[in-house]
Amino acid sequence: MKTFLISDTHFGHANIIKYCDRPFANVDEMDQAIIKNWNSVVAPDDKVYHLGDVTLSKKKLYILDHLNGTKVLIRGNHDIFKLKDYMPYFKDVRATHELGGYILSHIPLHDSQKQRFRGNIHGHIHEKNLPDPWYYNISVEQIGYTPITLEQAMKRYSRFNIRRKESAKNDILS
Repeated sequence: MKTFLISDTHFGHANIIKYCDRPFANVDEMDQAIIKNWNSVVAPDDKVYHLGDVTLSKKKLYILDHLNGTKVLIRGNHDIFKLKDYMPYFKDVRATHELGGYILSHIPLHDSQKQRFRGNIHGHIHEKNLPDPWYYNISVEQIGYTPITLEQAMKRYSRFNIRRKESAKNDILS
């Protein structure tokens, strides 16, 4: 069993194509591409943390039935439906979740949390990554419209941690 991460699918949201310059001709093409990409890497027994903004339309929640894996929703600013609407599709619905020393959230957390967690894996900011490598934006635009594994995220952080240690060592030597 693998653990996957994804954010900001916005199933059924036609305007997100224009707002975020997504490379799709229409919303059906976008939804089908994300479904295909998801199921190409996620097996039925895998776990997927969706870091919010699944869909703006309650009518599009059914798409989740077509996605592999056991899903956990970290609610985003557009996940506004009642809990009962999400529960048929998600094993759990949360505001945040700690995983392997990292904090999963939809919106990037305040940097006061840096002492508590190794990094903040988040969504919400579609078109850019924050300049501070403590934050890792996994909005679909940033990860090729395909869920990434927790191991991929941790590998990205391990590169940052090595650089941070080397930088601290250089500061001590200078």
